[in-house]
Formats: sequence, structure tokens, C-alpha cells
Amino acid sequence: MSDASDLGNIIKGCKNGNADCFSQLVDIYAGRCYGYFYRLTGDRGLSDDLLGELFVRLVEKIGSFKGDYFESWLFKVASNIFNDYLRNKQRQKRLLDGQRKQLESAEQEDKNSSGEQIDKLQMVLGRLDANTREVIMLRFYSEMSFKEIAKMRSEPIGTTLAKVHRGLKKLRELMG
Repeated sequence: MSDASDLGNIIKGCKNGNADCFSQLVDIYAGRCYGYFYRLTGDRGLSDDLLGELFVRLVEKIGSFKGDYFESWLFKVASNIFNDYLRNKQRQKRLLDGQRKQLESAEQEDKNSSGEQIDKLQMVLGRLDANTREVIMLRFYSEMSFKEIAKMRSEPIGTTLAKVHRGLKKLRELMG
């Protein structure tokens, strides 16, 4: 990057939907943004996921950039993504804690084979990836509609339906 005018031209190209310009922005900022996420999380995989989310949001929100200092704007978006991740993690922890409490009370009430099934279900839920576990918890334990889940997660309803379907299929496989 030679100077600010080059960056300005790249950003202008991004606003016009030029894929090459987006690619240049990724090349310029991917390392720094990855480093930012990695220092916050200490997890390479999670940092990659957050970085991917950042560049998806960049494509979605580049039109809202008003020509101020781009790096400040970009890292504000990155900060928002990390804070969203933390909120989702807290929400998921609350859901899991609530489910654990329900399971513990159910276990006290019923020590027969159905209690063993609940224990197995809890163990198998823990083996699902966090994203799949979240949509299943939202659908069946929080009793949210598919439409509500899709809106909350800012994704098409078809994507939400597919994630729940795949998650239930995986649960059935793991429950044996």
C-alpha cells in the first residue's frame, strides 16, 4: 500500500462491488485482523472464524463507511463481531447451565433408564459443534420458532432449518 489515496480507490471500488478491490482489502488487513482476534481469543480456529465473519460483514457494510479513518472503522466492526461472539457464548452458557440444572433435577426424580437417556443426550449434545448445539437449544429448549432463530442469527430461514435438521440427524447418529 503506497498511500491513503490508493486505499481510498480500493474502498471506492469495494463500494461499487468490485471483487478485486475486496480481495485487495483482505490482503492488506487479514494479518492484522487475525492477530487482533487471536490475541483476544488465544484460539486459532475461532480467530479464523471471526476473521471470516469480519470480511463477510465488510462486504455487507462497506456502503456505511463514510470516508473517515478506514482502519478505525474496520476495527470497530471487528470489535462488534468479537462482542457478538461473547454475547452468544454467554447466551449459550446460560442455556447449557439451565439445561444442566433441568437434567440434574430430572435425574433426582427419575433414576431409571429414561434418566440414563437424558444423561446420554447431554453428553452427546456436548459433542456437537457450538453452532449446531446453539440452534438445537434455541429451537427445542428455548422453544423459539425457526423464523425467530433465523432473525436472531441474521441468516435465511432455510439455513436455520438446514442446521437444525443436520443437527438432529447427527444427534440421532450419536445416540445410536
